[in-house]
Amino acid sequence: MKVKDINEFVNNIDENDYMKYVDILSKDERKSVQKIAVKLSKKLDALRKEEERIHRIQEFERDCYENGYIYIGGIDEAGRGPLAGPVVAAVVVFDKDVDIKYINDSKKLSEEKRNELFETIKNEALDYGIGIVDNDKIDDINILNATYLAMKKAINNLKNKPDCLLIDAVTIPNIDIHQKGIIKGDSKSISIAAASILAKVTRDKLMYEYDDKYSEYGFSKHKGYGTKQHYEAIEAHGITPIHRRSFLKSIL
Repeated sequence: MKVKDINEFVNNIDENDYMKYVDILSKDERKSVQKIAVKLSKKLDALRKEEERIHRIQEFERDCYENGYIYIGGIDEAGRGPLAGPVVAAVVVFDKDVDIKYINDSKKLSEEKRNELFETIKNEALDYGIGIVDNDKIDDINILNATYLAMKKAINNLKNKPDCLLIDAVTIPNIDIHQKGIIKGDSKSISIAAASILAKVTRDKLMYEYDDKYSEYGFSKHKGYGTKQHYEAIEAHGITPIHRRSFLKSIL
């Protein structure tokens, strides 16, 4: 095969075949092909590191299984800080042998990767639920209580009730399910990380819809957060029905 064809072939091989083709290509006498082998070897190293990371971020789930829990949900939210739009929570329940590479805190992923994983998580999860609380309810009960409400809605949207919940940073009041709050849980627990992706992508989709309705505010860019562009739009056009008045008391 020509070097160009080899390079194209290698770019499309399955990850499980990396080692096989590293061995084959490294024996080729052509230096250009050996360089391809080195590049593939680096991809193999990166893949192994990712597999180790995915194993590591299942530690909390493994601990739950060892303590007798069998239906473990990870919970996270998106949208506590913005000036506009809802707060969204998600809960994800995985099988104990789940293996989805590149799941991570949604903030550490590109939008393209989040959208890709959004579909994979929904397809691979044993169960998932999403809860949404709008800006009017946020103003009525405050953002912390609205976040708890969104989490409870997400749990209620599951097919089955979890017997254990892993939650990013908080514990939910007034629920009869064992729960564990984990600081920076979206980077330490695979199910919380997956929930962070579902919550973030769901909320972003809503903000894109609001951008179509209120195009002068730039919601597709800042997703409702307090950027310079957003404050300037509020000053020029006033607030919309999706703005959180309780977050804007200083300028209303």
